[in-house]
Amino acid sequence: MTADVPVLMVHGFASSFERNWREPGWVDVLQEEGHQVIGVDVLGHGEAPKPVEPEAYRDLHLGVERALPPDGQVDAVGFSMGGQLLLRVASRSPERFRRIAIGGVGDNIFSGSVSEQAALAIEEGRAVGPDDEGVEGHESLGAFARFAQAPGNDPAALAACMRRPQDRLSEEDLAQVRVPVLVVLGDRDFAGPADRLVTALPAARLVSLPGADHFGTPKDFRFIEAVVKFLA
Repeated sequence: MTADVPVLMVHGFASSFERNWREPGWVDVLQEEGHQVIGVDVLGHGEAPKPVEPEAYRDLHLGVERALPPDGQVDAVGFSMGGQLLLRVASRSPERFRRIAIGGVGDNIFSGSVSEQAALAIEEGRAVGPDDEGVEGHESLGAFARFAQAPGNDPAALAACMRRPQDRLSEEDLAQVRVPVLVVLGDRDFAGPADRLVTALPAARLVSLPGADHFGTPKDFRFIEAVVKFLA
């Protein structure tokens, strides 16, 4: 175990370091293993500033870059949006990372798109249903809209984050992530499959969680266990 390497943790959309990592017990487990944990609240989330202009979120990954220690490497764990942000940072600066574990990220990293209907649902505090024309995966988007109403969240800021200008990661980008990557994905996760993602990463391994969906993954002890073993 290389407990002298700190662990940077990046949460998913409409969550925070506290909700995504501390409340489910991740921080306690990693600290018991001897790791120093570095928590990040992404712009628009948690304790971070919450601008309401989409342009403010264009370079969302820069907040993750700024959280890196000034010297040395980190291990990193990211869920969903947080996993995608970590891969973006690692494609630019792979030398800053020793190992990366991501959950709730699959081949959707190549094809995901902004849903204006979902952004409106977040702002209006309503569910996204099957009658919302043009909304694919309405159940997952409806869940994001519900989570946006949680205490401490600013729906206007989260809607702006969802509408942010962004370039999707390409296979060429991911080929620059020349460090071991653990991809953990539930077999009921809408982000899957992960075949294309795992193939694009030079040193990736996939762990599938039978019966797990996207939103249950952060609290799934199989995810925690797989990451602890990987970081050791």
